[in-house]
Amino acid sequence: MATQPEEFDAFYSATAKRMVAVVYAMTGDLGAAEDAVQEAYVRAWQRWTKLTREGDPLPWVRTVAMRLAISTWRRARGRLRAHFRHGPQPDVPELSGDRVALVAALRELTPDQRQAVVLHHLLDLPVEQVARETGASNGAVRTRLSRARKILGERLAESDPTSIAEGAASHG
Repeated sequence: MATQPEEFDAFYSATAKRMVAVVYAMTGDLGAAEDAVQEAYVRAWQRWTKLTREGDPLPWVRTVAMRLAISTWRRARGRLRAHFRHGPQPDVPELSGDRVALVAALRELTPDQRQAVVLHHLLDLPVEQVARETGASNGAVRTRLSRARKILGERLAESDPTSIAEGAASHG
C-alpha cells in the first residue's frame, strides 16, 4: 500500500502540468497560473486525507487554483491598467495575431463565462460537472457557454480567420 506522501506525489505528477495549462487559459498569465496552482496543491496536501476519503481530489484542487488565480487577477488589474497606459517595455516580444485575437476575445467574457469555456472545452468536462464545480445550475452553465460562444465567434470572425486557423493547427 502506498504511503500518503507517495500518493500525493503521484497525484501531483499526473495532474499539475495540465492544471497549470487550465489556469493559464483562464487567466492568460503563466506566472499567476503557476503560483495559484502551486498554492492549491499546498492546500490539498494539508487536507490530503480528507480529500482522498471524499473521492477524487482533482475538482477541489482545480476550484481552489482557479479561485486563487481570479483573486490574483483582480488585484493585478490595477497594475495591468497602468501597464497598458504606459505601453509595454521595449524588450517584450510581440505576440502572434491569432493569439492576440483569442486573448482579446476571451477578455470580453465574464469570469463565469470564461471559466465555463475553459472547463467544458479545454478540459472536456460535461456540463453537469462544470455546474458542480462552479456551484451553478446546469441551465446556467449552458447559458454561459452559449453566450460565450457567441461573443467568441463574433470577435474571432472580425479577426483574420486564416491566421487564427493556422495558429490553432500549430497548437493543436
